[in-house]
Amino acid sequence: MRMQLAHRAAVTTAALALTFAAAAPAAVGAESGHRGTNAPVKVSLTVQGPNGLLFNGKVRTRGHDVTTATGGTHKCDGTNGGANPTKVPTPTAALDDAARQNGFTWDGAWHASFEDFFVDTIKNVSGGSSAYWSIAVNGTPTPVGGCQFRINAGDQVSFVWTAF
Repeated sequence: MRMQLAHRAAVTTAALALTFAAAAPAAVGAESGHRGTNAPVKVSLTVQGPNGLLFNGKVRTRGHDVTTATGGTHKCDGTNGGANPTKVPTPTAALDDAARQNGFTWDGAWHASFEDFFVDTIKNVSGGSSAYWSIAVNGTPTPVGGCQFRINAGDQVSFVWTAF
């Protein structure tokens, strides 16, 4: 059990390091040409588990503090890791709002070095030691964490259970 937890922690850390190192923080959200607004946006959110669709719906969200059982309470407003100069809506904040508005749970550990959550469980489906929850916006994996990436009105946000 101890070895399995150590392996899982090593894989999680490596995946986060690769994900977060893939993009320069100053470029996050720059493609929209708009920066610095935390006005609520309405996005489509899909959660795809290993055995099918767990959630599909619209959610109104903005960047905000997020609390998980494992990770505690931390900001999730796009300013994490210096990704954006001001608060913006984010994928993980959208997941958190969808969960609260629709009566399901999610959990994730907080990684202080990345200033981001690593989503581990959604609707009681865990990545476990051989999978993780990947995040994509408009069909493209996010180059940074879910508390760092800016989402805009009309975006398609997805969390997909991904085996490795």
